[in-house]
Formats: sequence, C-alpha cells, structure tokens
Amino acid sequence: MKFTRKANANWKGTGMEGKGTISTQSTTLDNAQLSFKTRFADGVGTNPEELVAAAHSGCFTMQLSFLLNEGGYTADDLTTEAAVTFEDGSITLIHLDLKGKVPGISTEEFEKTAAKAKEICPISKLLNTTITLTVTLVA
Repeated sequence: MKFTRKANANWKGTGMEGKGTISTQSTTLDNAQLSFKTRFADGVGTNPEELVAAAHSGCFTMQLSFLLNEGGYTADDLTTEAAVTFEDGSITLIHLDLKGKVPGISTEEFEKTAAKAKEICPISKLLNTTITLTVTLVA
C-alpha cells in the first residue's frame, strides 16, 4: 500500500509578531491559527509539537490495535496521551501514556504488544530517520 497525504502552512511577518495558518488535505485543520503565542505561550491555535503529539498518539494507538487483532484480541478501549517535550530548540522526549481495556489479555502480553507497537509505528520510525528537504524559491 502506498499513498501520500498533504498539509500546508503559511506564514506572514516576523517569527515573533507574525501569524500563520496550517491546513490539512482532509480539511480537519482548515487555516488553523499558528503564531508565536500558540507555540511558546498559551495562544489560541495549534503548533508543530502538538501536531507531532497528535500524530504519534494516533499512529501508535492504531498500530497497537492491529497488533492486538493479530494476537486474537479486540480492545474495548485504548487511550494514549503523547507528551512532546521541546527544550533548547529540539524535541528531546516524547512520552506515550497508554491506558487500555482488552478482554482476555494478560498484563505481560499487553505490555509486550504495546512495546512492539511503539517500535514499529510509522511515526515512531519517522522520528528516528533521515530527513530530506526540497526547496523551491518563488519570486
């Protein structure tokens, strides 16, 4: 299976006083506000770290569901909180906090399956990979 998903960002002005928007192909985010305050303070809008946390928690939880199904289990409920720590210009830690209700599974099997999901979910792998860049200058 191969597919491409898209999102775009727009920014106007300086880093501190400027304003931007982020939109996704699905339009779940449609010109969502992005600014210095939404990233580094308590402004209304979103920010890259929050979006990484959302992507990682969603990817991990879905991956876990697939692995549980492969093992013959169906979760009644899986909830994951991803906490992204930004420090000195870098993301230094992502902590996944999983809570799940899975009938018939042992604690050991659930922990083992969750650990595997953490290792193989595409976003986990992305966060430990080479990043490439294509730049286009528009006049």
